[in-house]
Amino acid sequence: MEELSQQQLYNRVNSNREQPLAVFVYTPFCGTCKVTERMLEVILTMQPKLPLVKSNILYLPQITQEWQITSVPCIVIMEPGKDKRFIYRMQSVDELYRQLMPLISSE
Repeated sequence: MEELSQQQLYNRVNSNREQPLAVFVYTPFCGTCKVTERMLEVILTMQPKLPLVKSNILYLPQITQEWQITSVPCIVIMEPGKDKRFIYRMQSVDELYRQLMPLISSE
């Protein structure tokens, strides 16, 4: 999973508005974030074309405020023509898989 800085994330979001993207927002001190990252790595093993990147919230002050991210872990799902969706409850690999799969089919 590629890690993006705030500027890289802005560039990716603004340059590819017609492409879906999921952003895993985490902090390195969060145990639940580590578990979520492992779940996402399992999903990426099954679906390597999933448009998924990660960013450390400690380096995203503007994005955190603009997107109104309230806690970590958070997965922000952006699809063309739709509002951003935020996932805060990471129940299982299966549930995350189901929520992320539309990003592959909409490419």
